[in-house]
Amino acid sequence: MVKETEQHHSKKYLEDKTVLRLSVVGLILSILGIADSVYLTIAHYTTASILACPATAFINCAKVTSSSYSEILGIPVALLGLGFFVAMFFLQLPVAWRTANKVVRYGRVALAVSGIGMIFWLIFAELDRLRSICLFCTAAHILAFGLFVTVLIGTSITYGESIEKA
Repeated sequence: MVKETEQHHSKKYLEDKTVLRLSVVGLILSILGIADSVYLTIAHYTTASILACPATAFINCAKVTSSSYSEILGIPVALLGLGFFVAMFFLQLPVAWRTANKVVRYGRVALAVSGIGMIFWLIFAELDRLRSICLFCTAAHILAFGLFVTVLIGTSITYGESIEKA
């Protein structure tokens, strides 16, 4: 009985450490994504010339961020990215990782998957349609992919259990 209790406490401690690590990684990725998206949103609403990005044939932030692919239904993609990273920030908080609430858990996965879907579309548009990439957009893609991986790993580790503190 004592051994079972020790194993339970040991498992609980490892789960709490895992949740904290996931949360820290996710929060850092989200904050970096928010900063990048704010920068791209400001550039969209002002002028793409503020982007600190070379204007070569292949690397051309101004071309990408001012193209017809920079908006979806009139909404700037950068603003959609900002919404994504803000939502992910809240879903990366330790309390969100500890919850057994299915809406939070599945919502986090759905948002991460939708982010990856958007990344595929945007990379296709950059490489195939525009034949140019934006370094700041690429940074947002990498950060969203990092969040996707964090969410998949975290969800698989914490799947099926509430690890809320009693």
